[in-house]
Amino acid sequence: MVAEKTKLDPGVVRIAVVVIVGALAVIFDTTIVSVALHTLATELHTSVDTIQWVSTGYLLALGVTIPIVGWAQQRIGGKRLWIIALAIFLLGSVLCSLAWDAPSLIGFRVVQGIGGGIMLPLMSTLVMQAAHGQNLGRIMSAVSLPAVLGPILGPVLGGLILSFLDWRWLFWVNVPFCAVGIVLAIRMLPRDTLGARPKLDWVGLVLLSPAVVGLLYGLSNVSKDGGFARGDVLVPVIAGALLLAAFAFWSAHRAGAALVDVRLFRHRPVSSASALLFLSGASLYGAMLLLPLYFQEVRGTDALGAGLLLVPQGIGTLFSRAAAGRFTDRFGARWVSVIGFAIVGIATVPFAFATPTTNEWMLMAALLVRGFGLGAVTIPLMTVAFVGLERSDVPHASILTRIATQLGGSFGVALLAVVLQGAAVGAHSLAGIADAFDQAFWWAIGFTVVAIGLSLLLPGRPAAADVAPTAAAVATPPAVATAPAAPAQAPVPTPTGDIPLR
Repeated sequence: MVAEKTKLDPGVVRIAVVVIVGALAVIFDTTIVSVALHTLATELHTSVDTIQWVSTGYLLALGVTIPIVGWAQQRIGGKRLWIIALAIFLLGSVLCSLAWDAPSLIGFRVVQGIGGGIMLPLMSTLVMQAAHGQNLGRIMSAVSLPAVLGPILGPVLGGLILSFLDWRWLFWVNVPFCAVGIVLAIRMLPRDTLGARPKLDWVGLVLLSPAVVGLLYGLSNVSKDGGFARGDVLVPVIAGALLLAAFAFWSAHRAGAALVDVRLFRHRPVSSASALLFLSGASLYGAMLLLPLYFQEVRGTDALGAGLLLVPQGIGTLFSRAAAGRFTDRFGARWVSVIGFAIVGIATVPFAFATPTTNEWMLMAALLVRGFGLGAVTIPLMTVAFVGLERSDVPHASILTRIATQLGGSFGVALLAVVLQGAAVGAHSLAGIADAFDQAFWWAIGFTVVAIGLSLLLPGRPAAADVAPTAAAVATPPAVATAPAAPAQAPVPTPTGDIPLR
């Protein structure tokens, strides 16, 4: 039976407004800083290799923090945890603006990463559980707004700041969002209702956090000379994979006492959504590496110009969100995801055939369509993992899908950077460099083809029973747990300074 459209609860809408305001700080910060690395290296009198740690340090702080969010929410409550995370991010932003050299900026970015690592898995759930499993697609289309506005406005805002203001304003712009977000959270989020306070699974934490950090760190080094054969890639990736396997074994035998319950992978929506979030992260963030580099290296634009040329993709994503939410609620995640990935793949094809003289307006039209497909994919993948889950399982599903997105994004960036570097070897002409990008874009298309096949494993048209467990599990509006953020929110190092193309 097709899910009946019902009016959104005003209380859920209020919570969505609160988290959107706070989340904008994290999303804008990520996209603004990503276009400023070369400027920061110049202003702080250091190398691009060193300043890359402004992104890498932030990313690793996320990897350490994300696994403990579910436990922390149960211990202190979602409202308190959200306010604490915003306060940490605010403190980190102010400290970053006061940094006196590269090491101090990197250290303060780690502080920001701790706050962001709490917010990313927590932000969606402040509305997810309050919704009692109803209208999840429409709700996620609202909560994903920061992920849409970030890629549209972040690079442009960053370019304007670098053109007309001091680099320190890259971080001061976060302050109003954090301050207003804290005030709104205090006034509008429901009071925390705590139950039993679980003990921290120290063994799980010692296994999982270093595993995620090792994988993210290793993949962040792939873009350097030597690629996947480098020691600082192989050692942390292999160690991270072994620790991850050990954690999976530990968690599977810990039942409800595990830091993150991997037994949820037996639930098909969780496992299929996690696999697709890995692939969508690879496709999205891999393309976020390729597209600005393409416009700068092949078309000769500067960073601000490349950011402006990417605006159509963000606009396309903005246009498709509401429709994707409605269709997910009515028809299920499967076909919305299949069609969305197909649109993304088809709209990427023009870039795989592009030359230095390809019409720019045609490429911008392709980006508009590609963005429409990305928006259509994001909503079902954000919601489907939570269909039919008990309230107590939501934090675990959130962390699993969040980690899948982070690792997928890092893997996509790493693999496409290696493909681009390999194809660019010996390319001394502009046409040769364009051919190297063509090959890399074909790999990005390959990610979407695999994702189309996996999308067929997602649940189809929802039935009333699909949302019953979540709705029945809570008789009154709950506090909060954790749910995944949009794929576009996951910050991944974009090693533009480490890819010699000319």
